[in-house]
Amino acid sequence: MAGHGADEHPHGADRLCEAGDRVYSRAVRRGRVPRRDAEPVPCLLELALLHPDPDDMEWLVPTSPQEVMTRLLRGMHDEVSASQRRVGSAVAAVEWYAGLGRQVRPDASGAEGPAIRVLDGLARIQAAMDEATQACTTEVITVQPGGIRREAELSEGLHRALALRGRGVRMRDLYTHVARHGQGLLTYLELMGDAVEARTLDEVIDRLILFDRTVAFIPANSDRTMALELRHPALVAYLVTIFDRLWRLAIPLTAPLPDTGIEGISHREQSIAALLAEGHQDAVIAERLGISVRTCRAHIARLSETLGAASRTQLGVRIAQAGLDGPQRSSTSVSVPGRESRTVR
Repeated sequence: MAGHGADEHPHGADRLCEAGDRVYSRAVRRGRVPRRDAEPVPCLLELALLHPDPDDMEWLVPTSPQEVMTRLLRGMHDEVSASQRRVGSAVAAVEWYAGLGRQVRPDASGAEGPAIRVLDGLARIQAAMDEATQACTTEVITVQPGGIRREAELSEGLHRALALRGRGVRMRDLYTHVARHGQGLLTYLELMGDAVEARTLDEVIDRLILFDRTVAFIPANSDRTMALELRHPALVAYLVTIFDRLWRLAIPLTAPLPDTGIEGISHREQSIAALLAEGHQDAVIAERLGISVRTCRAHIARLSETLGAASRTQLGVRIAQAGLDGPQRSSTSVSVPGRESRTVR
């Protein structure tokens, strides 16, 4: 019976369940209650709020509220005392280990701070970014996913970018192709002049900001309210390598996107076709390319019309037949099923 009550009534005497409060209140008012009234609330017996009437075992009498209160206060006092002892032990342990740490010689590499630091909250992230900006002397590289950059985002980091430009720091930024259509980005690049070089890809990795190939910042959660500050040389070098390889594949913002080779199919639709061929859902494709799901579906509809597909299944076949399921290419002759051959210059 004790186990049954614990499962269905997991509480203490200071926070009775509604049924328990009802029965105990009745017992206090009347002096006792029939045992059957307490059957739905075994917690009252387990918490010793009710106990059998020695004169008649079919009845239960209440423990006085004063006695219950005394018992609760005694338990709380014991808990507080135990917590104080644990706090004292924790402080002593911290002091002991801190003393050991002071005896360790500093890292010969001279690296400042831990190799990986979690930054929780936008204020801490902002402060760490400002600190890294002030210390930067040669280069900043960034990856900026998410399509068209909002002017508020660009304005937020403009003071850091201008400070870097003033010290002659070189900046390289990677965006998705969709970012080309944002006036805010074009205005930002005009303000920065030759200090910033920007390139675009169909899709990029998640956000990355790296200063002097020494310290990197990456998101630590989906809503970007937490970040990781990375100073481990191997991790930073790995991120630099990834960036450099993407940079070589990217197209300068000042250059036009290559022709797809198929009349009526844009570069973005060619990217969507390749992702559809890989089996991705509309929402995933939209996120990877930095566009809305609605825009993505509009492009898919135009793809279907251009390729003469009446269903998604047929569209997949048409994409494969047109060679849109592989690496993008330009300046090639492509035959669209159901249509005359189209040759691109």
